[in-house]
Amino acid sequence: MNNRERTLAILHYEPCDRIPLVHFGFWDQTLEKWAAQGHLSREETGRYEDGSELDIKITKKLGFDFNWASFLHPNCRLLPAFEEKVIKTFPDKSTHIQDQYGVILLNRPDAVSIPAEIDHLLKDRRSWEEHYKWRYEWTEERIDKEALLQLKNQERSNPYGLYCGSMIGHIRDVVGLENLSYLTVDDPELLDEMIETVADLCYRNVEYVLNIYSDFDFGHFWEDICFKNGPLVSPAFFQQKIGPHYKRITKLLESQGIDIVSLDCDGKIDALVPTWVGNGVNTMFPIEVGTWNASIEPWRQQFGKTVRGVGGMNKTVFAHDRAAIDAEVERLKRLVALGGYIPCPDHRIPPDAEWDLVRYYCDKMRQEMQL
Repeated sequence: MNNRERTLAILHYEPCDRIPLVHFGFWDQTLEKWAAQGHLSREETGRYEDGSELDIKITKKLGFDFNWASFLHPNCRLLPAFEEKVIKTFPDKSTHIQDQYGVILLNRPDAVSIPAEIDHLLKDRRSWEEHYKWRYEWTEERIDKEALLQLKNQERSNPYGLYCGSMIGHIRDVVGLENLSYLTVDDPELLDEMIETVADLCYRNVEYVLNIYSDFDFGHFWEDICFKNGPLVSPAFFQQKIGPHYKRITKLLESQGIDIVSLDCDGKIDALVPTWVGNGVNTMFPIEVGTWNASIEPWRQQFGKTVRGVGGMNKTVFAHDRAAIDAEVERLKRLVALGGYIPCPDHRIPPDAEWDLVRYYCDKMRQEMQL
């Protein structure tokens, strides 16, 4: 069997020979560290992108089979994006910069985490209509037609998905969490319009692509609307305002025979899983273990085999030792036995990960995860 066949067999509860070894990419700082240690060349760390030839090369060196984040990626965001520019420079060489979404960020030269948000251009209806709404208009320019043509003329041994966008996570990126929270009360009509505009753009992208090519192995959404204690928006709001837009797109996917639909949301997602499952999303990703010990197991108990999973492997063990990896692989065996589940590091592999331990994990999984 090839990896495409293995993946689809597992997610459809069908027999296969082994679990494919899946990852979710790397931090830039991780690749830089490994290059400094001599595991990669400097050329291999430049311009890294999920699913690229460079990604495939690093994947093979480590012993993984493929990166789950390998999909055709229509542009569901601002077009054109804002010009990134420095607004202010401080004596310690930190800066305020305007990013591609019109958000003002504090950029510290020594920081490797997400920058702090200082201000947002999008605050109200005036700024929405002047700077943003027209940037969410659909055009054919949003589709990589050359990539579509290549898909029509090639055979694949690894699974490949269609990116279907974000219904509210991207809006949160643009307005900020605080402004999003205020909008739900101060101007719900504007927020409704923003959601409708962005969701319709996502739908039209998917519709256009599927009219040309539909042999995708899965559809994939991104949301990132949770944190370590739960959702960043009310589950009732999410069910009422966001759920129907998922349903519209998953029905479109289903009409073309695409019945695996994955969803990337970090944090503790339990309170939103019912909305996703009820509206056609059936594969949770990356199932961050975190401090809350996320796992597919309680969702399987609640929803049965409707819920699949890719993820849930605690990436922090890559910074420990072989004993920690052995224990993690042993924990994963029980989850794999549930069926419909493929282990994957529960986010991008971070800079504290040791090359040799990642290699050891891949070797150990190949030995232990025969089916």
